Amino acid sequence: MRIVVARDYLELSKKAANMLASQIILKPNSVLGLATGATPIGTYSELVRLYKEETISFCDIITFNLDEYYGLDVDNKQSYSYFMKEHLFHHINIKKENIHIPNGKAQDIFLECKRYEAAIKDAGGIDMQLLGIGRNGHIGFNEPDVKFEAMTHLVTLDEDTIGANSRFFKDKEQVPRQAISMGIKTIMHSRKILLLANGIEKADMIYEMINGKITPELPASVLQLHPDVTVILDGNAASALKIYEIP
Repeated sequence: MRIVVARDYLELSKKAANMLASQIILKPNSVLGLATGATPIGTYSELVRLYKEETISFCDIITFNLDEYYGLDVDNKQSYSYFMKEHLFHHINIKKENIHIPNGKAQDIFLECKRYEAAIKDAGGIDMQLLGIGRNGHIGFNEPDVKFEAMTHLVTLDEDTIGANSRFFKDKEQVPRQAISMGIKTIMHSRKILLLANGIEKADMIYEMINGKITPELPASVLQLHPDVTVILDGNAASALKIYEIP
């Protein structure tokens, strides 16, 4: 596991975007796993800038998003489908048919999970997976006590996650209680993983993820077992680590 500490959020976003851009340049038809939430917004902004500068092209890139709220339509402004369009897809030359996001309105949710998993396999697997980390240590929407062998599945969100995500809604009661998420097994099958974290509220969780025991109670701890993980932190998120150096 490689740990990179950036001076601030802007530098974190640039470093993450540069890593993703390198993947795209080296393999123009890469399969990218994408995350949502506040943390990757800066990274997507930087990727859009690199695209507009003609440094990278998304014309042959395939994407799979980590998760989607269960019950939200794609046009709902709180859906992750809408989020991805606003922050990335509407600003780059990616083909619509190459974008994959779980269908939160699927009538048969279990069939949808199987379909999504099969689509990842058919695409050849994920080359680089972008992750954030929740305040309770979740990755994707894999909450504490998740089974590590789980693949794409329907999850019930923890109260901590609902509370954290309520800032994006008018009130807490509007936050969906369930979501479709790639499972831990799906994430761990990615060839490379890039995890981003910023803010002092993530510091203790980052320390435990890197130095603690591997346990389903802290889902992100399983990343210790992956052969190619890069963690990019700002100084606040890295503050609980014993030794770090800001470049």
